[in-house]
Amino acid sequence: MLIMNKHYRERLKDKKRIVVKVGSSSLVHKQTGELDLMKMEHLVRVLSDLRAQGRDVILVSSGAIVTGRKALGFEQKPQNVAQKQACASVGQAMLIMMYQKLFSEYSQKVSQILMTKHTIIRNTSLSNTRNTMKELFKLGVIPIVNENDTVSTSEIEIGDNDTLSAVVAAIAQADLLILLSDIDGLYSADPAKDKNAVFIDCITEIDDEVYRIAGGAGSQYGTGGMKTKIDAARIANDAGCDMVIANGRDFHIIGDILAGKNVGSLFLAHKSSSFNILDYVEPETTISGKKEDADDYKRGDSAN
Repeated sequence: MLIMNKHYRERLKDKKRIVVKVGSSSLVHKQTGELDLMKMEHLVRVLSDLRAQGRDVILVSSGAIVTGRKALGFEQKPQNVAQKQACASVGQAMLIMMYQKLFSEYSQKVSQILMTKHTIIRNTSLSNTRNTMKELFKLGVIPIVNENDTVSTSEIEIGDNDTLSAVVAAIAQADLLILLSDIDGLYSADPAKDKNAVFIDCITEIDDEVYRIAGGAGSQYGTGGMKTKIDAARIANDAGCDMVIANGRDFHIIGDILAGKNVGSLFLAHKSSSFNILDYVEPETTISGKKEDADDYKRGDSAN
């Protein structure tokens, strides 16, 4: 169901635990693919100020592969797994070093959390991750999360950082997820092709109509299109977390969202009493060389 209602925006002012996902296209210069240091500094300042307000903050940051790709001299996206993982290995170290340097200017401590599907489907790993996040919040630390692309393969990769950020929001029990990319939000049609496309302000239910109008490919620096963002909204909403898709060209928009301004597309939470993260993330095909049944991972604490 698609609606327009400013009442829901007012509730964003009171959000206390926020996950911000920043796509690669929001972190690099379009002309060169190099990191946009001024934008990164602005993002760091905004997030540090959110912590100063007493809010818990998690940053899910893309950019490892594109950073490594430029450092290693690749002109185009690496095409095979080994090249991608090599770029991720170099780029992740460079990216976290840059974040630590920028956050230190505001005396804000950060940590690094690298995840794979193992983190989610194994009860002990899931519980440990949740407990680590809780402790980091108590200590005033901003966790910086990314998928561990260096070791991830098709069997254990989460897939894209839209999905990862929604999973993180569910694990951390966040009450708001902000997806920043190179799009303004959800439209009734592709605005680049249809001048009559209508911007959709608020979505109360993710149904077939929402999936029907979702479309469009990401930029050359990103991996996700609109459908992955709708999938992320479904995970977050079912976990009890509101989600906003907004354009990351100017990180002031984070403050605008939390001020209740009418920016981005808001997907309203509707927590499912039977929420289980494994219903949204397929288990790996094999573990330790043998097939495992998904039900084996639906026991214990993995549901919440």
